[in-house]
Amino acid sequence: MNITLKEIASVLGSNIANNTKITNISTDSRTIEKGDLFIAVKGEKFDGHAYVKDVIDKGAVAAVVEHYVLDAPKEKQILFADSLDAYGKIGSYIRDQFKGIVIGLTGSAGKTTTKEEIKFILSHFGKVYATSGNHNNFVGVPESLCKMDLTADFAIIEMGMSAKGEISRLTSYVKPDIALITNVYPMHIEFFPDLEHIALAKAEIFEGLRKGGTAIINADTNFADVLIRQAQKKTDKILLFGKNNQPQAAFELQDEGEQHFYNAWATLKVIEALNLNVQKAASFIKDFGALDGRGKKHTLKLKNGGTYILIDDSYSGQPEAMKLAISALDKMSSKGRKIAVLGKMAELGAHSKQKHIEVGKLLATTNIDIVVGVCEEMKDMLKELPSHIKQYYFESKDGVDEFLLNQLLQSEDILLIKGARYSSKLYQVTEELIKKGNE
Repeated sequence: MNITLKEIASVLGSNIANNTKITNISTDSRTIEKGDLFIAVKGEKFDGHAYVKDVIDKGAVAAVVEHYVLDAPKEKQILFADSLDAYGKIGSYIRDQFKGIVIGLTGSAGKTTTKEEIKFILSHFGKVYATSGNHNNFVGVPESLCKMDLTADFAIIEMGMSAKGEISRLTSYVKPDIALITNVYPMHIEFFPDLEHIALAKAEIFEGLRKGGTAIINADTNFADVLIRQAQKKTDKILLFGKNNQPQAAFELQDEGEQHFYNAWATLKVIEALNLNVQKAASFIKDFGALDGRGKKHTLKLKNGGTYILIDDSYSGQPEAMKLAISALDKMSSKGRKIAVLGKMAELGAHSKQKHIEVGKLLATTNIDIVVGVCEEMKDMLKELPSHIKQYYFESKDGVDEFLLNQLLQSEDILLIKGARYSSKLYQVTEELIKKGNE
């Protein structure tokens, strides 16, 4: 990091003349070391202001605070109305020093996988920096910007949201040269009047586009026309991807499922926007596999002999992504049975019952053999299943792993596990299965 306390103070409208170099910027008081800058953030369960004295005692150069902390030296506190906004503005300042191309992306589903795929493919063309994991909120985006590798050729910053105005604020820090929207689904719809308003909230990413920047949009997604209209307000460089907007380059996929085609098409549109060799990029697509919790396949051992395939898609339970995962399982060839363990879908508000019923109706048209529903909401799904699909129900994830391993699974079965991460907690079931299947 090549930034001084004086520069940071100036960014935040403070007149500190201290030219001490900052070694790191963090909101976590536990990791603060000598020479760091601490951002005192207020969370639901903690208030960083309570740790200002501690971090300064540990050697922090200064702390950004929303109000002065009495037991810490005032000259080592930088006052700013909103600490998270301060973090973003510092990140934005560092981003402005970056000489490479910044790619910003958002969407209802597939953000992190697409980000990782773009990173993987671009690594064949230059040095790439990208958001770590899914650190895409008001803490994660500033953190990503503050930790930018300024020697990289490309930087990929993921942005997430659950309310209107959040992407607008994040993109003002990121200022992307290329802005990509993966899709618009009813994720977080309980916080919006309707799906069109989710599209408008996603389209806020275009507000931050730098002059001459490129917008990349999924032409097949809900309200694509809204996304295009919003992009046109900022740029005339708009690239579309989808079934009728495919790159002129053949490629092979490592994983089944329509969503993987969309991720690849989006990635290759980024390559096209950068005027790089799309044919060369396409040749590397087959080497990119699904991520943990996002469709990654595991071949696991059964204690009585034989193996089964686990498709770990337990990170998200968004309705459209749920349907895509079910359709992908349906199309897979298997000597054994096809089993779907599905957990509740969250943040759907008044749409919840209908969305769970829709998943059940889709399942009824497949050749999936067994469905296990987890959580109360999945009863609506199970009611839609015909008699030839065997069904089981669990109130929670407790006991699901033992049931699968001790009573249900047979050699050569294919098992899909998918559900809302924090609501259904099915990721804990996949963790157990992976652990025991590798013993």
